[in-house]
Amino acid sequence: MSGYNYTIQNIQDSLKQVGLKKDDNVFTYSNLGFFGKLKNVETPEAYCNAFRDAILEIIGDKGTLVVPTFSYSFCNSTKFDVLTTPSVCGMFSEYIRNDAQSMRSNDPNFSVSAIGKNAEYFTQNCKSHSFGTDSFWERYLKKNGKFCNFNFDSASTFFHYVEKLLSVRYRYDKEFKGFLKLNNRYVEKIFVHFVYDKEKPENEPDFEKFHKKAIELKKAKTSNLGKGQIVCISAKNTFD
Repeated sequence: MSGYNYTIQNIQDSLKQVGLKKDDNVFTYSNLGFFGKLKNVETPEAYCNAFRDAILEIIGDKGTLVVPTFSYSFCNSTKFDVLTTPSVCGMFSEYIRNDAQSMRSNDPNFSVSAIGKNAEYFTQNCKSHSFGTDSFWERYLKKNGKFCNFNFDSASTFFHYVEKLLSVRYRYDKEFKGFLKLNNRYVEKIFVHFVYDKEKPENEPDFEKFHKKAIELKKAKTSNLGKGQIVCISAKNTFD
């Protein structure tokens, strides 16, 4: 392609190739820059808008788009304001967080932002254990969500919910105390993360190992887009 690597139509075609369809709940980890140059698009905002619109057009009014807006605020001993604390998960994540239609969960470490039918269900009444009962991840599994990742493998933070459910030996609950802004004032709260001992590198997640197995078992679908790739796997298949 002369001067560009892909088009807006290519985005929709690739999303459909990995199985995205009407009424889906879709969670996206993203690095849009790896796709290369998008035809007739110049600014970062326009890139994000093109991907948001492509997803929302496919999933329709009864679908929901979710992105990680993790900040690790309490983990890093900083305050958390659901309205202003930025995400550390990249350009598209920040774009969706700031979208007027989006809702954000009040988890000071692992918040998510969502647009669509189930946005309120996924983000409201946030539980203090980020990976426990009735956490976002459990709700997402119940709604048959999909992980559709842009230039990442098929792994996800959802792993920690499964590990917690299995009470794996290499992780443990750890409390993080901090200040959460509620009703225009900061209130001290405790949120729990299911962590591993960083002095034991053998317990570090091996996402590539999971991805290879998911591809081998044909549970994850991939499609090329520009210079990059989209990969999609359901929460159920990830859980299984």
